[in-house]
Amino acid sequence: MKQLNKEEAQRICERVIKFSKADECSVDITGKREGNVRFARNSISTAGLNENMELTVQVAFGKKSGIAQLNEFDDKSLEKAVRRAEELARLAPENPEFMPAVGKQDYKTSPTFARATAEIDPEYRAQVAAYSIEAAKKAGLVCAGFFNDGKRFNATANSNGVFGFQEMTDLAYTCTVRTEDGRGSGWVTRSATDATRFDAREAAAVAIEKALRSVDAKALEPGRYTVILEPAATSEVLGNMFSSFSARDADEGRSFLTKAGGKNRLGDKLFDEQINVWADPWNTDVPVLPWDGQSGLARQRTDIIKNGRIASLDYSRYWAQKKGKVATAGHGNMIMAGGSKSLEELIASTKKGVVVTRTWYIRMVDPQSLLLTGLTRDGTFYVENGKIKYPIKNFRFNESPVTILNNVEELGKPVVIGGDEVPYQMVLPPMKVRDFNFTSLSDAV
Repeated sequence: MKQLNKEEAQRICERVIKFSKADECSVDITGKREGNVRFARNSISTAGLNENMELTVQVAFGKKSGIAQLNEFDDKSLEKAVRRAEELARLAPENPEFMPAVGKQDYKTSPTFARATAEIDPEYRAQVAAYSIEAAKKAGLVCAGFFNDGKRFNATANSNGVFGFQEMTDLAYTCTVRTEDGRGSGWVTRSATDATRFDAREAAAVAIEKALRSVDAKALEPGRYTVILEPAATSEVLGNMFSSFSARDADEGRSFLTKAGGKNRLGDKLFDEQINVWADPWNTDVPVLPWDGQSGLARQRTDIIKNGRIASLDYSRYWAQKKGKVATAGHGNMIMAGGSKSLEELIASTKKGVVVTRTWYIRMVDPQSLLLTGLTRDGTFYVENGKIKYPIKNFRFNESPVTILNNVEELGKPVVIGGDEVPYQMVLPPMKVRDFNFTSLSDAV
């Protein structure tokens, strides 16, 4: 299926808006070409390619709105979709929190497109799987994994004169490697905008090394330990926190950022001074759309946590209007500052501790303290005198990201973390944390 360029997308958006008789009209067009290959038990199992384009039109009469979607782009189909959206809008009840479409925005292009990723073909995907499979076989191990890549475009427009167009590429890779007897397991994940930054051989080697080292795991008594958390071990945990910066939730008493008296904790110091987190749509490692697809607002570089203090909260357009604040675009990425040390150097400086490769099956226990529970997986190791001494059985943990970021002893060099299991594209450092709370053992590898 042919993907639209900027001029073609703009012409279609303009036609849709002209068809509308509503008070306002907004249009979004998305197009994608997604390829993938899946392998298991040292063999390729499936491969696929999916291409599609879709247009969404939203109209409003006063505070009543309606939406229609289609994937046909002739004038008859476009007008039919607009009439359907208008019909639904007239039938809909008024929305008491309705906000009109945004006015003109300055969407500064972000570096979301890489030619090398756009040119990935079936041969490239098959080679990624082959590197993993051949390396696992050579080590006497069994591997399974998934590689997918995408080339996409987004166009957005409204009857107030807004228009934005952006092309994007991405890739993601995960691989699990196990011993044939199932006693050892290793895992790795990689994601990138630019395929030239991805090395399938390097990634597979990480999972293989962890699988070999995790055999014959010993039981360690649950309790509080110094831990060295790899970025993949904290991505979902911290993602839960990064998704909880809503000013409305805080003001209404439903958040860890709530303060007595209907106030919030903006400006309060909640974390160690080493902690600095920000969002930046133009970051070259994790670039994202320069606009928020929900509100239509242009994204900006925004400090989230500055020297351990809450630097900003997320204000929806409705809540900003109610509170007399400036509305903020939803963030598409999160970037956390770190240090210069590698994971190995953090381990070398640890007298006694536990290395955690990955956490999974994470569930919320208490939203107001962000207490989470989950399990370690695919490579957990005991450290003594700066060296990994032996693999240990996995743990269940009960811990809050707020506590974790208060107990940081040292941060390592940040890396890119993305994929379906995390709410944002992120750049996170490995971190050494004291008093991490392991509550029980788990026999799963």
